[in-house]
Amino acid sequence: MIKAIAIDDEPLALQVIQVYCDSLSNISLEKTFSDLNKAKTFLNKFPVDVIFLDIEMPNKSGIDFYKSLNIDVKVIFTTAYEKYAIEGFNVDAIDYLLKPISFERFKKAVLRVQNFKAITVDNFDANTHLSIRANYKLNRIPIDLIIYVEAMNDYVKIYIDGEKAIVARATMKNILQELPCLKFIRIHKSFIVSIKYIKNISAIDIVIIDRSLPIGNSYKKELDQLFP
Repeated sequence: MIKAIAIDDEPLALQVIQVYCDSLSNISLEKTFSDLNKAKTFLNKFPVDVIFLDIEMPNKSGIDFYKSLNIDVKVIFTTAYEKYAIEGFNVDAIDYLLKPISFERFKKAVLRVQNFKAITVDNFDANTHLSIRANYKLNRIPIDLIIYVEAMNDYVKIYIDGEKAIVARATMKNILQELPCLKFIRIHKSFIVSIKYIKNISAIDIVIIDRSLPIGNSYKKELDQLFP
């Protein structure tokens, strides 16, 4: 569940965000604020994942307010003016929503936050571990112990040598981007496998540990190059 707050000096704008959040099952709007100081006090006590933040606030811009925070929190800027877009993304905003905000556009912004939460690679151990959120916690999985990854609709199942598999909300594309290309290969739209765990390869499947996994037609060329 994504935890969020909204900050805007327009009550109607806050009402819209509240209604949109109430309509989605993957986000909880913890509180709304029209005062930046009160919002900052709340954030220092109660961490959230993302702030919906209006840029044109009284006395201080939303961008300057975000820069002043000493906590790890993401931001989605909301504004009626396109001119702030570049500056907003310069502070690593997750998204930038132009008012009036449509529900469909709002959902896309929330999905970006969800994807960011699902896969977080720590710079310290990016070469040795995959960090992924599942079961309400951040799991750090040793890359060398990942046997294969299986797609399950909006989720993936990560099979780990000697440990229980982990099911997390993520896409195969995002997972593949975070795994070292010299150690993993996608063999099917539903499977990414660790090269070191491959036991046998045929024209139609791969045997990995004790399971046979199908090879998709569109992935055969890459496999042939890897295993001529």
